Amino acid sequence: MCSTGAGSVRRVLVAIGALGMSLAGAWPALDAWSALAHPAIATTSRRTAVASNQAAVRYGWGTVVAGDEFSYQGGPDPLRWRVYASPGHNGRGRRSPTAWHVNGRVATVTGDRLGTTGGMADREGRRFGRWEARMRTSVRDASYHPVLLLWRHVASANCPEVNFAEGTNNTKLAKFFLHYGCHNIGRTRATKAIDMTRWHNYAVQWTPTEMTGYIDGVPFFHDSNPQHLPQVPMHACLQLDWFPRATASPKTTMSIDWIRVYALPEPPAVSPPT
Repeated sequence: MCSTGAGSVRRVLVAIGALGMSLAGAWPALDAWSALAHPAIATTSRRTAVASNQAAVRYGWGTVVAGDEFSYQGGPDPLRWRVYASPGHNGRGRRSPTAWHVNGRVATVTGDRLGTTGGMADREGRRFGRWEARMRTSVRDASYHPVLLLWRHVASANCPEVNFAEGTNNTKLAKFFLHYGCHNIGRTRATKAIDMTRWHNYAVQWTPTEMTGYIDGVPFFHDSNPQHLPQVPMHACLQLDWFPRATASPKTTMSIDWIRVYALPEPPAVSPPT
């Protein structure tokens, strides 16, 4: 389930020397986006990846056009996000707005032992583009599945869905699923062994001819079959889904440092024949 937030807000960043912190899983480095916006300021937040580990930096995706830096406190920004208040995945458990908390640096959703968890959907849809998010989980029980995805912005007969970062029962794998048929009838997929309890950057590029998934700037999924690609606008969703088992589920969290959206470059103008 998923459905629509636009805009991006720059957060105030702190200097490396002032904090003297070391990152878990990434060397301190200047965040490339923030360096452009605030060239005199560096950051040591563990949220910030080495620039080469961001697909957007490695492949020159350009200016951020939408997304969220989570540089505020409280609940997710209602102008950007539709936060779920509904039954959980497949009607089990609950998706509650109270499961989310933004602390001025990251947004965290918590799933409890009884299946109360959360999700939220970007209010803005687009046809084609690039999305990248920095995410990690706590050590999780297999009943909780973190997922970053693109969901159809309008109704579509073939139920397109792009799960560009998903953790399932195997807690040592990150997966990519491109759904092009309803009820899981049609899909392509890829997997990568990764520790999702550490910060990683997950990205997807959707063009008129292909879908490509990245982890830390490295491609790990690709599909260029035109019949597999969405035919309607899509929007990003952030979800911690509950797949209950016989025993109670230990509390699990999923934290999002930032999510950034980039537009595809405009095609070159074609001069009319003379």
